[in-house]
Amino acid sequence: MVLRNPFLFLTALIVMAFFLTEARLADSDDRERRRERLREHIRGGEDFKPVANPAYKEHCGACHFSYHPELLPSSSWKRILNQTEKHFDASFELDPEVKKTLLAYLTANAAEKSTAKRAARIMKSLGKTTPSRITEIPYIKDKHHKISEAVLKRPAIGSLSNCTACHQKAEQGNYSKRTVSIPK
Repeated sequence: MVLRNPFLFLTALIVMAFFLTEARLADSDDRERRRERLREHIRGGEDFKPVANPAYKEHCGACHFSYHPELLPSSSWKRILNQTEKHFDASFELDPEVKKTLLAYLTANAAEKSTAKRAARIMKSLGKTTPSRITEIPYIKDKHHKISEAVLKRPAIGSLSNCTACHQKAEQGNYSKRTVSIPK
């Protein structure tokens, strides 16, 4: 092939290189934005967001550990808040506005809305069920199946629902095996 006008060919090549470089830089920015969204989506992988709602901490945390909303689906939180007269072994009343605030917080941060891998595993294990207790979740039960009843009944633990007894960083949303210390 003989080039009739090498200058024109070279100019066309430079212009193409310029546009390809611009496109690559734009792709690079897009890739970086996608990576950032993915990092945000993964948000530490397994960990849940720390409980941040003052009303939830005050009203629910007054009697027990403020369980992370990501531990249950929104349907479970709705059921729990609608059955305050049969709240496990107790009953309580909530002001309608407080109940509305709690429900909004819990459902907005429920397992099906979480980006944590552990919440996705919880949801997958539930199928179509709506548990009333975190200890009824198949994923949670499976993770604790090797712990005997005798261990769970130790005074320092009491039951499987006492997350902070063994999960040293549960309040921060970290339920990793690496942070578990089972009391004697």
